[in-house]
Formats: sequence, C-alpha cells, structure tokens
Amino acid sequence: MHGLIEYAVGVLFIVAPFLFGFEADSAIAASIVVGLVLLAFTSVSALPTGLVRSISVGVHVTADIFLAVLLVALPFLLGFRDEKAPTALFITVGVLHLLLTIATRFRTADEDDGDDGLDGLDEAHA
Repeated sequence: MHGLIEYAVGVLFIVAPFLFGFEADSAIAASIVVGLVLLAFTSVSALPTGLVRSISVGVHVTADIFLAVLLVALPFLLGFRDEKAPTALFITVGVLHLLLTIATRFRTADEDDGDDGLDGLDEAHA
C-alpha cells in the first residue's frame, strides 16, 4: 500500500503545477522534480510494488524521512512560501508522508505473501 500511495503522490506532484496554477518557477520545478524522483525511487526500491528492486527497504525508509522533512522545508528554501497552493501542498504532503512512513510495516518484495486478493479463487481454478 505504501508504494502505491507513493506512485500516486509522485503523479500528483507532476501534475499539481498545472492543476493548481503554481506561479513561482521554483515551485513548478520543485514539484515536477519531486514527483519524478518519487516515482523513480519507489520503482527501484525492494518493496512489493518496486519494479527493479535494487534499493533496500532500509535505504527507502531513510529516504522517505529525508523527503518528508525536505518537502516541508522546500517552500522556505526555494522562496515560494508566499504562494499558498504549492506551500500548502508541500507542507501537507511532507507531514502526511512522514506519518505514512512511521505507520507502515515495511516488507521486502521477498517477504510479500503473494496475496492477490482473490481469496481462494486460485485453488478453485487450479
């Protein structure tokens, strides 16, 4: 679930400047870069939703915490704190991302139980 949320948030950051009409160039650039980095990093993490699975779960968790703090700081560091939409997005997602990371029971792709949600249908069709 954590990985799926990260994919969705990555897409949100990429389209947010266009959906919410960001005006500051730094907010637009930061949003698109954060979205792309989030999509790329999630796809190469050793999570059940990872595609390449080359980055360990421990490194992923550390990066998630760093990203959460960075998201809260970026409006101030890049000077778009006066623009409400991107500032609200970055701070809100930063706080929620930290809470999601704390609340997630991380499993590697190897620990994934393979549950596809079909609840016994696999056996019925075997």
